[in-house]
Amino acid sequence: MSGRKPLSSVNPLIYCTSVFLRRQLRGLRWYLGREKYTMHRSEETLPETVVTHRSILMRKLAGTDETLQRNKIRSLRTAASLIDGVVINPGEVFSFWRLVGKPVERRGFLPGLQLSFGELVSMVGGGLCQFSNLLHWMVLQTPLEVTERHRHSVDPFPDYRRTVPFGTGATVFYNYLDFMFKNNTPWRFQVKTWVDESNLQGELRCEKDLPSIFSVEERNHRFIRTEGKVYRENELWRIETNSETSEVMAEELLMKNHAEVRYDVTEIPGLVVIESD
Repeated sequence: MSGRKPLSSVNPLIYCTSVFLRRQLRGLRWYLGREKYTMHRSEETLPETVVTHRSILMRKLAGTDETLQRNKIRSLRTAASLIDGVVINPGEVFSFWRLVGKPVERRGFLPGLQLSFGELVSMVGGGLCQFSNLLHWMVLQTPLEVTERHRHSVDPFPDYRRTVPFGTGATVFYNYLDFMFKNNTPWRFQVKTWVDESNLQGELRCEKDLPSIFSVEERNHRFIRTEGKVYRENELWRIETNSETSEVMAEELLMKNHAEVRYDVTEIPGLVVIESD
């Protein structure tokens, strides 16, 4: 969510009303819209692995309650059980919240850390953005089309065992900030996901070998100081390569990121900040 606080975040009544209305509109879209959402999970695993990824469960977050991170693991495990095995047929849309449902304690979700208007807060289901982040990163490396994705406008923590480029996150907030993608290919895809002792694990699988391989490349990454504030910038490009010949078929600029840094960059060894005029 944006670092700039709207009026609804200042007045609790306006905020609650805004959230209620947005959730109702999302519900109407689910049941009256034209999208065909996938709700089918299969115990059968599709044969071809397209992309795999994992993200570490416990991170070094200074000044935060470790209990909230452990709660997050419980919430991630619950969400994984609701998504694991889902099949996305041609023409279908994957909706994170349509599959996971409302994150409440009676369904196995616990209070965790959530970034809201640039500030860390505790709320039930907090930390599920780690799940949508993992899904988004995997989808970017496939021919599937991202149809809804939201991102934070701040960089809240220094990198800790980061394995993906900065700016690939996909924030979610029930239910009106969703992560969705559509299968516009002629093939069935499947999401496999689980939580082990150390990581959230994910796979995107397909019913056949794909004719192209997709990869994501970071370019022009830098830290820049402007008017006393430090910002982090980069570009993310998707490269499509022919599976048989390894010939580059296309390059696509996916996104440009520009986010205010909320940690002390002087404490990061080797980090260089460019001074802007």
